[in-house]
Amino acid sequence: MGAYTAVISLLQTLDQPNISELFHDYSTEMLDSLRATAEYFQDVLENTSNEKIKSLEEDIRVVVSEAEDVVEMKVSEIIKGESWTFGILQHHDMLSVVEKMDTTKKQVMEILSHDADQILELTTDSLIGASSMSDPMLSDHLKDDIVQGLDGDLEIIDKRLRGPTSYLDIVAISGMGGIGKTTLAKKAYDHLPIRYHFDIFVWLTISQEFQYKNVLLEALHCISKQRVNVNTKDYVKMNDSELADLVQKSLKGPRYLVVVDDIWSRDVWDSISQIFPNRNNGSRVLLTTRETDVAIYANTSSPHKMNLLDLDNSWKLLRDKVFGLEHDHPPELEEIGKTIAGKCQGLPLIISVIAGHLSKTVPKTLESWKYVAQTLSEIIASHPNKCLGVLGLSYHHLPNRLKPCFLSMGDFPEDFQVETWRLIQLWIAEGFIRTSSGSRESLEEVAEHYLEDLISRNLIMARKKRFNGEVKACGIHDLLREFCLIEAEMTKFMHVVRTPLSPAQKPNFRRFSIQKYIEDAYKLLPPVARSMYCFSNLDLPFKPRIKPLPILPIYRHDPIIHGFFSCFNHLRVLAIFPTWFDSFPLVITKLFHLRYLQVRCFGNIPESISELLNLRTLICDADPMDKTLPRNIWMMKNLRYIHLRAASYLPSPRIDKNLVTGIPNLEEFLGLCYSSCTNEVFSSLPNLKRLTIHGPSWVDNVPYLLLDMSNLRKLEAFKLSRHYCFKNPMKRFVFPTSLRRLTLTSCIMFIWEEISSTFTMLPNLEELKLKQCGADDDVWIMSDKDIFKSLKLLLLSGIYLKRWEASSDNFPNLKCLVLKNCEDLQEIPTDFGEICTLESIELHNCSTTSEDSARSIEQEQEDMGNNILKVYIHSSHTD
Repeated sequence: MGAYTAVISLLQTLDQPNISELFHDYSTEMLDSLRATAEYFQDVLENTSNEKIKSLEEDIRVVVSEAEDVVEMKVSEIIKGESWTFGILQHHDMLSVVEKMDTTKKQVMEILSHDADQILELTTDSLIGASSMSDPMLSDHLKDDIVQGLDGDLEIIDKRLRGPTSYLDIVAISGMGGIGKTTLAKKAYDHLPIRYHFDIFVWLTISQEFQYKNVLLEALHCISKQRVNVNTKDYVKMNDSELADLVQKSLKGPRYLVVVDDIWSRDVWDSISQIFPNRNNGSRVLLTTRETDVAIYANTSSPHKMNLLDLDNSWKLLRDKVFGLEHDHPPELEEIGKTIAGKCQGLPLIISVIAGHLSKTVPKTLESWKYVAQTLSEIIASHPNKCLGVLGLSYHHLPNRLKPCFLSMGDFPEDFQVETWRLIQLWIAEGFIRTSSGSRESLEEVAEHYLEDLISRNLIMARKKRFNGEVKACGIHDLLREFCLIEAEMTKFMHVVRTPLSPAQKPNFRRFSIQKYIEDAYKLLPPVARSMYCFSNLDLPFKPRIKPLPILPIYRHDPIIHGFFSCFNHLRVLAIFPTWFDSFPLVITKLFHLRYLQVRCFGNIPESISELLNLRTLICDADPMDKTLPRNIWMMKNLRYIHLRAASYLPSPRIDKNLVTGIPNLEEFLGLCYSSCTNEVFSSLPNLKRLTIHGPSWVDNVPYLLLDMSNLRKLEAFKLSRHYCFKNPMKRFVFPTSLRRLTLTSCIMFIWEEISSTFTMLPNLEELKLKQCGADDDVWIMSDKDIFKSLKLLLLSGIYLKRWEASSDNFPNLKCLVLKNCEDLQEIPTDFGEICTLESIELHNCSTTSEDSARSIEQEQEDMGNNILKVYIHSSHTD
C-alpha cells in the first residue's frame, strides 16, 4: 500500500508540465529513467500477486520516496537558481537515486522470473486476512434469531420474491459490511410465506477466493437434501461443465429460490448466473453484496440498499442480545444503554460485538456500562476478527488505486463531514490521482470516478446530497475509520497524532494528521513530511500578542512560527483548521511544493503568495472585513480553487497598457467582491465554473455596475452571498446560458415579473434559490410564456410573497419545491400536483394555509394512484 502510493506520487511529480525543460541533457535522461522504473513498479504492484514482491514493498517505498525528495529538491533549486555551476546542473544526487531504483527493479525482476506462477497470498503481517468460504462471524449471524429494524426490509424483499412476475427475477440486497445483509437474506429464506411459495431452496456462500466448482458442489448438496430422486453419486469426480449441467437440470422443473450470499464481482456473477434456468415459473435469485455496482449489474432495477439502524432499533437490538427477548432490563441502564447503542452508529455488527462484551464480561451495573461507553473504540479494537476483520475484506478487495483514497479518510476526526470538492482536491494534491496515458479526463474527473466507486462499494458514505443525487459531503463510519488508522499506521501510509510521541519513536511517515494537542509534537515530525492536517490548535510555544477569545486562539507572526513551518520544505498539503494567525505567516510562501493550502488569519494575503507556483487550492478564512488580493496572484497559473471568507478585491490583471495576464485553470472563486467584477477580470478567468460574489455592504451610494458574465461560458454555479443588498438586481446582472445553479441572497426592490422574464431565458438552469429577498410587489403571477424548462429545484426562503399564480406548465421538470419561512404565502398553486416529475414539497415554518394546500395536493395525487409525490412539513405552529 505504502509502496504503491509512493510510486503514484513520484509519477505525478514527474508528470508536472515543463519539468523536463528545467533539466538538461544527462539529467533529463535520468528523469526518463526514473519515470520508466516507476511505471514498471506501478504495473507490478497493480497486476502481480507474488508474496515475495510484497516483501520488497518497503524497499520500493523507501527508494521511490527518496527519488521524489531529490527531484523536488532539484526543481526548487533550479527555480531559485541555486543548482548551476558553470552552466552545468549538479546531478550526483539524482544519479544515486537512479542507481538505487535500478537495483530494486532488478530484485523485483529476478523474483518474477523465478516465481511467475505463484498465487497471491496476503502478507502475514497484514491486519486483515482474506475471506474464507465460511466466515465464522457470518455463520453466527445465520444462526442468530435476534434482529431489529428489518421488518420493513423483509416486507419489501417478500413482495419482490413472491411478486406476480413469471420470468426469473434477480433481487439484490446491497450495503456495507456488517450491516445485516446476510441476516436479512436468511430471514427471508426462513420466512414461512416464502417457504410455502417456492418448491426448492439453495443457499450459496461466495467468497473473495471464488472457486466455481465449490459453488456448484454446494448447490448440488443443497438440492440433494430436498430431492429424493436426485442421484447422490460422487460429484467430486465430475468436471465443471458436468456439474453445471446437473445443477441446471435439477432446477428446471421446480420453482426455486437461490440465495447467492456475499458476491464480490461482476465476473463471478457472469460465471454462476448461467446455472439458473428461466422457466417462466416465478423462480427467484436473491443475492447479497457490498458492491452496489455488482447488484445493479446483476439486475438493472434498483437494488434494495440497507440502511444503518436508527437509535431506537439499535437500543432494542443491544437490549435483546444482552438480556434476551423474554427478560426485562434494569431501568437505570436504559439511558446509558442508548448512549452505547448510539455510539455504534447503527451498524448491527458492532452492536452484536458490544452486546456480547456486555453480557459475558461486564457486570450489569450503571458504572460498568458507563466505562464501556467511554472505552468503546478500545473494545472494538480488541475484537479484530469480529469487527475490523469483516470490514477489512472490503478494503483488501479494492484495487490499489483506490486504497490510498480510502485510507485518507482517516485524516479526519470522528464524524467529520468533508465536502466533495475539498476531498477531491486533497486527493490530487496528495498525489493519489493520475490519469492514464492518452486519457482526456482531467484529474478531477478521475478523482470523481474514484469517489463514486468507493461510495458504490459502501466504504465511503454520502452524508449530504443535492436533489439530483450529486454528493455534496462525505463521511465514514467510525469502525471503518478505526480500520483506516490501524492499516495506515502498519503500512506507513499515515500517522495520526493522538498520543504523546517520544524521540525514540520518531515516526518515519510522510503524512500526518494532528488530531489532539501534543506538546512539541512538530519537533518529532520528519522534515520530509508531505502532508500535514491540523485539527488541533498548533502547539507553538509562545504567547499571543492579542488576547484571544476562549475558543479562538490567535498566534502572532514571529520567528517561532517561522521555525515551525520552515522545518517542512517538502509539504504539499497544509490544512490548518482551528488556529488563527493575526497575519498571514510569510514563511508559508516559502513552501515551494505546496499544492493545497488552508489557513485562518487576519489581514491581507501577501504578495509573496505568488512564489507558490504549484498551488492549486487556496483557502483563507480571514476576518469578515473587506480584503485586497495581491496583484501577483495573477501569476499563479496552476490555481484552480480560491475560497475566501471575506469580500476580496481582485486588482486588474493588466500589467501594462497592452498586456493582460490571467489564471487559465481557475474553476472556482468564492469571495470575489462586487467592485472587482469587470469585463477585464472575467475575461482573464475563461474556465471559471463556480463563482460567489459578495455584494456591497450598503445599498445607498453604490455605483451602478453591470456584471456581464455572458463571456463566462463554462460558469455552472453563481451565488450572491448573504448579508448584502442590491437594488434592482435583475438589471445589474447578465447571466451566461451555461448556468445550472443560481442563488440570490438579500436582494431587494425587484418585481416578480423580472424573476420570470430573466431566469426563464437560462435554458440549463436546474436550481434556483432566493433567500431573504424583498420584492416591491407581493404577487407572483406567471404567464403561459414563463417556462422554466430545465428547473428541478426551486427554493424560496424568507420571501415576502402573499399570492403565487402558476401552473404545471411553468415548471415542466420540477422535482423538488422547498419553502422556508414564507409565512405570508397563502397557498401553493394547486396545479403543481400535475407536474409529473415532482417528487417532494418541503415546508419549513410556513403559514397553515400553505401547509393545508400542500397536504391537499399530496392527497389528490394519492387518490389518483400517484405515490411518488411526498410532502414534508416542519412547522413551529402549536395546536
